Formats: sequence, structure tokens, C-alpha cells
Amino acid sequence: MHEHCHCGHAHADEPSARNKYEAAFARHEMPYTDEEIHAAAARLIAENRARYDTPETLRRLLSTIELTTLTVTDSDESVLGLVDKVNRFADAHPDLPHLATICVYPNFAETVSQNLEADGVRVACVSGGFPSSQTFIEVKTVETALAVKDGAEEIDMVLSVGKFLSGDYETCADEIAEIKASAGVAPLKVILETGALATAGQIHRAAVLSMYAGADFIKTSTGKISVAATPEAAYVMCRAIRQYFEQTGRRVGFKAAGGIRTVAEAVDFYTIVAELLGEDWLKEGLFRIGTSSLLGKLCTAVLDGEEHPF
Repeated sequence: MHEHCHCGHAHADEPSARNKYEAAFARHEMPYTDEEIHAAAARLIAENRARYDTPETLRRLLSTIELTTLTVTDSDESVLGLVDKVNRFADAHPDLPHLATICVYPNFAETVSQNLEADGVRVACVSGGFPSSQTFIEVKTVETALAVKDGAEEIDMVLSVGKFLSGDYETCADEIAEIKASAGVAPLKVILETGALATAGQIHRAAVLSMYAGADFIKTSTGKISVAATPEAAYVMCRAIRQYFEQTGRRVGFKAAGGIRTVAEAVDFYTIVAELLGEDWLKEGLFRIGTSSLLGKLCTAVLDGEEHPF
């Protein structure tokens, strides 16, 4: 039997691989029903959000934003327009926190990287057959490598949800590890597509599997199915991240994405992260919000109605 690699997942030639994942799940138990999770998330927000609904938090939320365009109509011109807005905003407001990333399809990585001038803003790309993850692993790894070659500094991939729901945990973990290797030093975010996972228990297992396979962030959703980021999913994922950190000492980030359109919703997710994970996650850039529509509203709130390009 071969030893495990550093990322913690089992390899194909190891016997009883499924049992190894079941053992990992058992070490990260989530002894709560869906109803209890719903109530706990609602209670956490109700009891704590007032402390975070402040101008300081709104400014801080700017630094969590991954400004995203992932549409069938994206073009070099439209992506360049988005980059120009980010550049102009950074020039006009050097006193405000910079955005986290601009997130695009891999074929636009070069367009963004060659034209992005805003200090601190990184280039992120979805990869690996986004949004369904239904393609060959060879395609996923090559697409990732090409994105990084063209300037992608962070990679967002989708968990193979069909295989996960079928109990093929080994393939899911191996794919994450292979895409992470193709990404090199670029942080890897694994999208769980929580709206396709029927229970809180499944979300928790997907989070644990992804972290042990090497994910640097776990992310709620692609935004391409009807149920996207929810407080309940965030609550489960952040609890899993905290438990994983306590057992391994490794901090994994959390990204909420999909359907987050209001400042109030952003504050809700901030509250969950602040309460369950704490200041270390917030100050180290380990909390992100992926959005195409929230930034304009957030800028309006932070700038008190002043004009801005978003």
C-alpha cells in the first residue's frame, strides 16, 4: 500500500478507498438536521448582524468582491470594459480597499491580465468544464494550465457533483488534486454547487472531501442553477472549515457566490464568517463574495450616493 500524498486523499491503488473517506467524514461529524441548521443560521444572523452592519464593514466588503462576468455574450470588448471600470474606480478612490479579483472564463485571462492596472486586484478564472464539470479530466487540467499561462492567478473549479452523489469520492478527490497541480501556485477554489446537494449533510461531506483533496477555498455555487448561495449552506461550510482547521491547522477560505444581489445579503454572509471563523479569515483575505450585480450597490452605500463606474 502506498502512503497518502500531502493533500490527504487516497490513491486509486489503495484498497477500501471509500472507507477512508467515510472515516474522514466521521472525524468531521455534523450532528444536526436540516431544520436545526436553518434555525441556527437564522438565529446567528438575527443575534449578531447589527454589530456588523456598519460603514466599516461595508468598506471591508469591497475587499471581498470577486467581480464576475460569466455569460454567453462575454467578448474581449465587454471584458475590457469591465477591467476599465475597475481601473477607473481604483484611480478615483485610492483610499478604499481594492477588490479581490476580476473573475472570467479562461479565454479572457490574457485580456484581463494585460489590461488590469488596479493594484492588488487579481485575475481569477473558472476552469475544469465550468459550470457542469462534465468533461474529461485531461480537458480540465489542460484548460487550467492554459488559464494560468495566460495570467490567471486564482482558479475556480466545480466539484464533480454527479460522481459525488454516486459515492465516487475517490474520483472527486483525484480530480481536485490534479487540477490543483495544474494550477501550480494559484489558489484553488472548489465550487460545491450546494443547490444541487439535497441536504446539509451532503454539503458538509462535499466540503470535507474538497478540503482534504487540497482546496484552498470552498465556494457555494456557480450561479448557474436556481438555488445558489444560502445562509444555511454558508453556515454548514464555515462550520466544516472551522472543524477542519482545528484538526489540521490549515486555514481554508470561504467564498459565497450565486444570487447575492443586495448589501443586506452581503452583510448576512459577513456575519456568518465573522462569527464562525473569526478575524483571521477576514484579515487574511479568506472570505470572498462572487458577484456580477452587488458591487454597484455596495459602492453606492460606501460612497454615500457619489457617482461611480459600476
